[in-house]
Amino acid sequence: MGLKATSPLISLSGFSLQIGGRRILDRISLTVEAGEFVSVIGPNGAGKTTLLKCLDGILRGGEGRIEVKGRPLSAYSSRELARLISYVPPGDGTPIPFTVREFVLLARYPHLSPFSSGGKEDREAVWAALEATGTGSLADRYLDTLSGGERQKVLIAAALAQGGEILLLDEPTAFLDPKHEEEVYRILVQINREGGRTVISVTHDLNHALLVSKRILALKGGSVLFFGPPQIMVEQGILELAFEKSFRYLSHPDSGKVLVFPEWDL
Repeated sequence: MGLKATSPLISLSGFSLQIGGRRILDRISLTVEAGEFVSVIGPNGAGKTTLLKCLDGILRGGEGRIEVKGRPLSAYSSRELARLISYVPPGDGTPIPFTVREFVLLARYPHLSPFSSGGKEDREAVWAALEATGTGSLADRYLDTLSGGERQKVLIAAALAQGGEILLLDEPTAFLDPKHEEEVYRILVQINREGGRTVISVTHDLNHALLVSKRILALKGGSVLFFGPPQIMVEQGILELAFEKSFRYLSHPDSGKVLVFPEWDL
């Protein structure tokens, strides 16, 4: 007797979404397996952020089907979904009047009963998330006093404390300097490879997408242009099709992985 096939962690079948009469996502079909690191790329307006918000249940409705762990997304309550999926929005600098510890504890809301301030398990989850992101020393600082890089790591800590096995990130390194950009990606890779969490990250950083992803999803005009390994994407000239411009490719001197550079004629 053969082994029973397991369902993919996430599955989209012919999923489309219209907003204000405009089709933002158009017949998206794909599957994501548990433990994958998937980067989502594409030009502005391709539907990248909309896709994340649909996966997290922030945007409801649409045609077709989204399933998580073999169950329709629409069948999950908001609390059930929050225990499974954590969403990290772009770090836009919105004032947040909490200390780091208080803010990360708030992310435990799917696990708390009404009016509960959290117990030992919640405090342990908060500290583990702070340690995993290297932000333990910031625990008593107010978020408004942190640098952009520190703040982004705290947002990731909150997502970890929330406890979901799926981590959705919308441009996690936007506006960061190179040092903090590298730190954030190191944290995400560690979360994925050692923590076993599935990571789906929207990014404009093509090189980091090439270096860290198991598969890359390229969107254009709300449709899937490509979904597969980075090397195959490069070989098929997908970046040129997605962004309608030329690129040059070089091998990393240490890892041998492909790096990409836009071809400018200034």
